[in-house]
Amino acid sequence: MEITEPRIQAYCENHSSPEPPALSKLSRDTHAKVLNPRMLSGHLQGRFLSAIAFMLKPKRILEIGTYTGYSTLCLAEGLSDGGHIVSIERNDELQTVHEAAFGDRKYDIRMLYGDAKQLLMGLEGTFDLVFIDADKSEYEEYLNLIEDLLKPGSWIVVDNVLWDGHVLEPEQDMSEETRSIHRFNEKIRANTKYEVVMLPIRDGLSLIRRL
Repeated sequence: MEITEPRIQAYCENHSSPEPPALSKLSRDTHAKVLNPRMLSGHLQGRFLSAIAFMLKPKRILEIGTYTGYSTLCLAEGLSDGGHIVSIERNDELQTVHEAAFGDRKYDIRMLYGDAKQLLMGLEGTFDLVFIDADKSEYEEYLNLIEDLLKPGSWIVVDNVLWDGHVLEPEQDMSEETRSIHRFNEKIRANTKYEVVMLPIRDGLSLIRRL
């Protein structure tokens, strides 16, 4: 099931600011050389992430799920002076891709490789903005683990919350992964510590504010 009709998606992209050349190249390289290029945030979502970061001007950003680094660079565009982004990626085979993508960039990007749940337990301080785009079955646990890393007014952006529309299926027909996402969506909506708005951008993005 298509959440965003392709012509509408194309129209939105054509009437949004273009990708910076480095991101356009990274997108092409990802599609040509890396498995599952559909995981890439892409033009429209990337410009949206950049806009959110520019509005917030965060000092510290946490990203759970780097993939090839497209979203990382989009988020980093809005960092305040002296700010940095910590990005966690399970697949350390992508390290050379990250080095190529980030090596000549002006941003302070600090990569961590390994299991996100373990790495999150070792982080200290608070983050102004968190982007979650990793193992969908772990979304609830990621939220639990970052709770102490947030302060009132921190923001979380969560990707793939519509999961190709499968969240609309009867719950008994859902796959385990779909059920995990649906359960996360239900719980964050009911959690009085957060305020959430879900947007049908690409595969669904939830904007969540820590109260």
